[in-house]
Amino acid sequence: MLVLVAPGQGAQTPGFLTPWLELPGAADRVAAWSDAIGLDLAHYGTQADADAIRDTAVAQPLLVAAGLLSASALGGVAGFAPGAVAGHSVGEITAASFAGVLDDTAALTLVRKRGLAMAEAAAITETGMSALLGGDPEVSVAHLEKLGLTPANVNGAGQIVAAGTLEQLAALNEDKPEGVRKVVPLKVAGAFHTHHMAPAVDALAKAAADLTPADPTVTYVSNKDGRTVATGAEVLERLVGQVANPVRWDLCMETFKELGATALIEVSPGGTLVGLAKRALPGVRTLALKTPDDLDAARELLAEHAQA
Repeated sequence: MLVLVAPGQGAQTPGFLTPWLELPGAADRVAAWSDAIGLDLAHYGTQADADAIRDTAVAQPLLVAAGLLSASALGGVAGFAPGAVAGHSVGEITAASFAGVLDDTAALTLVRKRGLAMAEAAAITETGMSALLGGDPEVSVAHLEKLGLTPANVNGAGQIVAAGTLEQLAALNEDKPEGVRKVVPLKVAGAFHTHHMAPAVDALAKAAADLTPADPTVTYVSNKDGRTVATGAEVLERLVGQVANPVRWDLCMETFKELGATALIEVSPGGTLVGLAKRALPGVRTLALKTPDDLDAARELLAEHAQA
């Protein structure tokens, strides 16, 4: 069983969209998406610097566009029929499109409004996120709460992401939980998946009310709790609430195990979720779509699973 996953914010790097736009029809699709949401995705994905694409209102639609573009280069989701789909943070919107809950334009329209609403919420207070590498999860979570920080992403494989004010994150650098090897600041512009994002929930709920979701055509795994979700209405409800709730990627990976996953492909800009899977899902084959050069290997993996 093959799982298709989409990364969250922080995975983007300057120019990462450039090689994907060289594929037949890709530039036209991205131009159409750009017109639909009022954002020049090609510019930001090819020419903008790291600071420009760190902007939440830019990064989020750029990531969803890259995920959709790279997945379609495999021949279309219907063509390779993943056994399950999931996304980390904003990647859940990409996954909702993979599952047929939202079409591409609806997904990009929603993520554009999500990014703008979260950027506005992040501007209220200076906040950020840092990854904790190593340590015992229970010890780390208790320590974070003592510092007033939120364990915003519980990623499994020995990684938790803390979120809060810059002052709280500075205190964490000086006072790491026992067993944590390193604290790494993330390339994000706010404390996502915490109470700091509460103002964005209302804005996103209004945007979601204009959409008509379909029920998933493949198994959809929610990062709220690792549960599978059977209706489009519930998928959309969870997409709205998750901006202010922690991401439980560790529970998603537990569900992948229970579903019998044997392979995992991460769409562009892949790498982060594959890294977690290599540590938490031994025996599961993994592949990250970093550039179109990875497509042949991905198609071979898909073909093997199709035959099986």
